[in-house]
Formats: sequence, structure tokens, C-alpha cells
Amino acid sequence: MKTLLMTTAALTVSAGMAFAAAHGMAPAVEATDQSVENGVVSASKVVAPANGWLVVHRTDADMKPGPVVGYAPLREGENMDVAAILQEDVASGDMLMLMVHSEEGGMSTGVFEYTLGATEDGPIKPDGNLVMTVVTAE
Repeated sequence: MKTLLMTTAALTVSAGMAFAAAHGMAPAVEATDQSVENGVVSASKVVAPANGWLVVHRTDADMKPGPVVGYAPLREGENMDVAAILQEDVASGDMLMLMVHSEEGGMSTGVFEYTLGATEDGPIKPDGNLVMTVVTAE
């Protein structure tokens, strides 16, 4: 009986940990409106299913990703305080889409190769949805 209780407890703990890991690691981007005076856009947390990129696209009220204005590398799993250096001027009031891109399809690992609409290092789309959030530059 004691062995049965210990086995049941161990399985319950294992199942709970697996459930938390599976649900806690869903791809996500967390960021808020922020000043870009220092030439950087930051995400407080990014969860990536594999090594890849946090890519900063211009966007507008249509919420379609536009040209890339910055990017930063991501490691698989949780990435905290990810800062992407802006490669173009961004004005106060501009909307920016922070999106998770993969590290797949390119010619070189560790080199960001995406251009708008390309497949190299393109956006990930779990269940057909982009993993992104939109912030407004202050």
C-alpha cells in the first residue's frame, strides 16, 4: 500500500510538472509602450520554441507587419529583457510589432537573413498565428 501511495504521488508530481512545462513555455512576447530615445526597443519576456530572433517590424492600425527596423537573437525557452537595437529612426507615436522569428531556412546560423515576405528566418506561426505584440513608441 505504501509503495502504491508513493508511486501515485510521484506520478502526480511528474504529471503536474509536465503540464506546467508544456503550458508555461507557449511562444509569447511581452512588452509595453516605451521610449525609444536610446535607440532600443525591449521586450520584458520572450518565450521561443527554438533559437531564433525577436524582430521589430513597423506596423500601423491595420496590424500588418511592415519593414524590419531591428532585431535581437533569442535562445530556446524564456528570454528576459530582450533589447533590439533600432536600425532606423522611430518617432514617438510610431507603432512597432515585436515578433518571434525562427532561425530556419537561411544560409547561415546566427545571421539574421529575413527580408519582408521571405522564408529565411521567417516568423513562427503556431496554429497559423504570429507570435507577437504591438507597442507604441513614446
